[in-house]
Amino acid sequence: MNTELPEDPLRRRLRERLELIQVRTDKATSWRESSATLRTLVNREGYVPIKAKLAVEDLDFLAGAREEVLSFVELGLRLLDLHQPRDAGGITSDTAHPILRCRSCMWRWPCPTFRAMSDAF
Repeated sequence: MNTELPEDPLRRRLRERLELIQVRTDKATSWRESSATLRTLVNREGYVPIKAKLAVEDLDFLAGAREEVLSFVELGLRLLDLHQPRDAGGITSDTAHPILRCRSCMWRWPCPTFRAMSDAF
């Protein structure tokens, strides 16, 4: 007997979007080291007058980077709002440190979701 639940289409779309962002990010060149040098070239108008060679993968990444970062921030904030500690309400001998549970998933605090977010960030 197969006890697996059918895959949720919304969950599948979200996973596909996240995996696509991950692939595009992996293919794009990091600008971390270049940005320090570029900052020294900012002119009076606040721009860096340079010519840059960008690969197609870099352009694909940059085209959606702002919107994707904003989406991730919204996701992170929503997850933090959902997964936060609350008093488990049990009897404890240490009243200064009550037993806490996640208000969303009811795991002991810190819950696996919060730990995964904390580790990732």
